[in-house]
Amino acid sequence: MSEPISALNHASYDGIAKVEESGLQGMITVRGNLSDKVLAKAVKDATGQKVPGQREAFVEGDTGVCWMSPDELLVLVPYAELNAKLAAMTDALSGVHALAVNVSDARAVFRVSGNSAREVLAKLAPVDLSPEAFQPGQIRRSRLAQVAAAFWMDDTDTFRVVCFRSAAEYVFELLKVAAQPGSEVGVY
Repeated sequence: MSEPISALNHASYDGIAKVEESGLQGMITVRGNLSDKVLAKAVKDATGQKVPGQREAFVEGDTGVCWMSPDELLVLVPYAELNAKLAAMTDALSGVHALAVNVSDARAVFRVSGNSAREVLAKLAPVDLSPEAFQPGQIRRSRLAQVAAAFWMDDTDTFRVVCFRSAAEYVFELLKVAAQPGSEVGVY
């Protein structure tokens, strides 16, 4: 049996910000009534986090939960624990109108870090990324140039970006161009 590998096998680039493909990340899409107590308990058991509110992301390391829409969450777990966490969630949700699906291998994750990380993302996404409007603990589903993506901040200088695996190389190249030395705009 072959071993799983990430979309770009840890590709990285150093410019005005560091851009890194993060490697394998366990990801479970959960659809259902986000105010359901059974669903909330399943999320808490899998991640240790409560169900986030609109545009919130509660993520520590490779574990957490992100709000994606009024009836959708993205649950993050260590890749090695994915099958066990998904099985436990599926069992917990068996009596509830909800769905939990492994989407790990259909996605790619990037880390953009450094003093200019905010500026790099701002060049690509139609989102107000000023420190007053976007802070750690928040998530946005938007676009990076021509592709769908979601991103949140781990801390004031680090973003994580999730996109479809099929667009991973395109997103990596976009981030590299936006992070080229000498491309500073100086807005943030």
